[in-house]
Amino acid sequence: MIRAVIFDVGECLVDETTEYGTWADWLGVPRHTFHAMFGAVIAQGRDYRDTFQEFRPGFDLHAERERRAQAGQPETFGEVDVYPDVRDALAALRADGLWLGIAGNQTVRAGRILRELFSEDVDLIGTSDDWGAAKPAPEFFERVAEVVPVDVEEMLYVGDRVDNDIRPAHQAGLHTALVRRGPWATIQWRTEEAEKLPTFRVGSLLELSGLISQFNGSAR
Repeated sequence: MIRAVIFDVGECLVDETTEYGTWADWLGVPRHTFHAMFGAVIAQGRDYRDTFQEFRPGFDLHAERERRAQAGQPETFGEVDVYPDVRDALAALRADGLWLGIAGNQTVRAGRILRELFSEDVDLIGTSDDWGAAKPAPEFFERVAEVVPVDVEEMLYVGDRVDNDIRPAHQAGLHTALVRRGPWATIQWRTEEAEKLPTFRVGSLLELSGLISQFNGSAR
């Protein structure tokens, strides 16, 4: 039985195209070149932050975030960056009586933006900066288990990455849903783990309501 659904942020709820485009601009790199390197780094199984190192060795992401903010160009996102299916999907799941949460690897600033966008749609918003633990570390999902008011085996974690979302959530005992969008899911979609680990594989978050209803019906 699934009683709670917890969502990742980037490329799950929020389209990060604008964010990474502005990083390319900040680095002075053509956007298509930055995106090509980004995809290559992911395909090689490396940390996405290595992309920055390819263009500027020694790049400190935390320090550069601060420099961008001081220059009046902070990382940001808004309603325009929310994927089109998100609002209706959250409304449908809420109507189904499910507890809803958002939990991802995000900064304090991003957490504030998430609360502005989604506080009325979900029951909890937590970030890695809030908790002092980041995916894929087990401590992140231990924190999820502490704050979500159902048993771990009654939780569904929805994300776009096998390595950061599906695998560690599965290892923590949660059900998982892999959504096919963004660079990670596109690259990882046909891997063995992507096909075998998730409870559900979806192309749209709108599929979740029906799938969860079917799953819960079969569990009775």
